[in-house]
Amino acid sequence: MNLITIIIGVVGLVVIGAGALVYIGLRNPTSADDRLLQQRLEEFNQRGEQVDLEKIELSLPFSERVIFPMARKLGEIAVRFTPQNAMQDINRKLELAGNPGKLDATVFLALQFIAGGFFGAVLFLAMYFGQSNWPFGQKFLVVLGGTLLGFFFPQIWLTSKISRRQKEIRKSMPDALDLLTICVEAGLGFDAAMAKVAEKWESELSLAFARVIQEIQLGKTRRDALRDMAERIGIPEMTSFVAAVIQSEQLGVSMAKVLRIQSDQMRVRRRQAAEEEAHKAPVKMLIPMALLIFPSLMIVLMTPAALRLMNSALAGMFR
Repeated sequence: MNLITIIIGVVGLVVIGAGALVYIGLRNPTSADDRLLQQRLEEFNQRGEQVDLEKIELSLPFSERVIFPMARKLGEIAVRFTPQNAMQDINRKLELAGNPGKLDATVFLALQFIAGGFFGAVLFLAMYFGQSNWPFGQKFLVVLGGTLLGFFFPQIWLTSKISRRQKEIRKSMPDALDLLTICVEAGLGFDAAMAKVAEKWESELSLAFARVIQEIQLGKTRRDALRDMAERIGIPEMTSFVAAVIQSEQLGVSMAKVLRIQSDQMRVRRRQAAEEEAHKAPVKMLIPMALLIFPSLMIVLMTPAALRLMNSALAGMFR
């Protein structure tokens, strides 16, 4: 009994510690550490002092020198036992979700194992110290199911982030294309128009345009940058828009005219999507109505009649 309790306590401490490391790693990505180190190097250069990397590294806080790398290593251990296709799929989903929390596949995979271990440990403790008289097989199935649910919970969260981001981009595309059209018709180039959209708005679509501008400035062609943006977003509307822009560039068609046509098409698609959601609303309302509203109405309407029938039946029995 005492040995099992000690083992459970050790497992719980390991899970809590691993979760804390992953949380610290998410809150402090490697890029932030690099920027801080670069700022310190620039400060030393401006002062004219001799740069000593070991001294600069030792001047960093203990958490940035020890705890953050340990959080990264935790995910790297899990990567060794994960197929490469699974890692590529995780990277693909993280790109579609817009890299929430500056996650990478290593940290996300570690987060899955930690969530699975946490859910499984909680259910195991509940079954072990609870007063349930379930057989061992049912308890094992419950703990196994909770572990699997915890393992796939980050995947469910990531899928919801992807759908929410795509819905936001799909909703904001017509207005963004209108602004692009106005800028191009006013005499700006397409790259300058995208930069203007990225400057005026703060949304997922403006961030995507800003990344395209940065990639073009770093030497990537506009065609490749736009195609990469369409792959990172993953919606048909963006794919058709990018294809139309590339074709207009190759064929010499007026960019303003193409953008106006695309804007009108996107607005029609957005209206059709809204009408489709409106038509789905009655079907979605059936479940709460059947489970919550109708039983309440039946209780309110049928209870007086049922009481009267019971009173009549009792009065007839005692006559």
